[in-house]
Amino acid sequence: MSAPYEREPHVYAKGDARLDELLELLAFAAKPMPLVRLLDDLPRRFAKLFGAQVCSVYLVEGDGDELVMRGNIGFTTKAIGQVRLAVGEGITGKAVEYMRPISAELAQSHAAYKHFGSLGEERFPAFLAVPILGKNGALGAIVVQREAPAFTKADVELACSIGSIVAGYVRQAELIDHQRERGASRGAGGGTRKVTLTGRPVVLGRVMGAISAMRRPSVHAPKRKSDAAPKDEAKRLRAAFDDAARLVGRWQARARELDLVENAAFLDTYALILSDARLRDVALDEVAKGETIPKALASVARLATRAATSFARDAFLEDRAKDIEDLCDALVMIAAEDPRARVPNKAVLVGDGIGVFDLLVSAHADPAGFVLSERAQGPRAQVLLELLGKPALIDVAGVFRWAADGDLALIDADHGLFIVNPSKGEIGLLREERREARRDESRTGLKGQ
Repeated sequence: MSAPYEREPHVYAKGDARLDELLELLAFAAKPMPLVRLLDDLPRRFAKLFGAQVCSVYLVEGDGDELVMRGNIGFTTKAIGQVRLAVGEGITGKAVEYMRPISAELAQSHAAYKHFGSLGEERFPAFLAVPILGKNGALGAIVVQREAPAFTKADVELACSIGSIVAGYVRQAELIDHQRERGASRGAGGGTRKVTLTGRPVVLGRVMGAISAMRRPSVHAPKRKSDAAPKDEAKRLRAAFDDAARLVGRWQARARELDLVENAAFLDTYALILSDARLRDVALDEVAKGETIPKALASVARLATRAATSFARDAFLEDRAKDIEDLCDALVMIAAEDPRARVPNKAVLVGDGIGVFDLLVSAHADPAGFVLSERAQGPRAQVLLELLGKPALIDVAGVFRWAADGDLALIDADHGLFIVNPSKGEIGLLREERREARRDESRTGLKGQ
């Protein structure tokens, strides 16, 4: 008998848009890359594969009970790091809680739907949330949204398959799980362990630099040198007052440029304090008596505090006393002759909060960016960071446990990540982006000629 006729195998050549997109996405995911690149490129590729207008990547953070959007295409960039859900909240939270995919043809009609008014996501009712599964539970979720049609079972299966590849990158990113790492800390004397901490972006951008803690004048004011005449100290103090007044005026102008006048109204208080002749006279009298500038300004701060608490507690006077104390710290640093008292240039400044002191003093060092711990409270911090205009994160838990002066750090405020001792790949990616930005500027400049 003759052998049965064998047909030639079918070769799936280029031209099938969905298959082409899938193969490109798999080739992309097979390459080693920093988490940042994955968060940038995966949503775009995922959305294109599924013909969707929106794709978001959520990561499980905190003590494992919070989901935070860290990557997105289709919504405003300001949503990244700000949109947050509890595990079990919303369709996405349910998918992570159940560790099963969930889809909806009309998301708004789903009982678990969580609406974010600032996103305008009601324009994309077809919804699919797929958990990113790790060894010990869900690591996050990938969410795809489109106008129509509803996602099919084949779509769900394909999304789950790709999600399993993403899980490896999330594990390798070394995001600190605060519950698991609660009792741990970096070794004495520092170290080179790479650690990725998460926070809330305030000013977008990516920068790198050496870590430096935000500084304040020493509480142990040095004695005046024997050759330092009171008139010289008085001259430096007057110059410090004048410099501070000029700087406050500059930041008030900056607030007007950024349309932050209402939110930055507290700057008016500092301008008023600096124009108060009585405050200057008290400080100058102390210097004339032989006190150092730090001790003279400390006396001014004590008098303000005493006035605020001598009678019935007055919230306005207490706030004003704190403003005067912060301003006096700034004046000490402006007048300081010791260069060691100042922060290094181009540093990543890390602190528990930010105040007018940093606006007047730290800004002189032209810092690369700012990272504030979870202790930073109040609306002023955000306004001050916006005025400074440097990439900035707030609410970075555990930052002082994992970061130390001199460590190299990368602020990725586009995704809300703070990377201590970044990898070569992450450093290379940032440098590549800078080179591309310079090339774009050069091309734009040439076109304009």
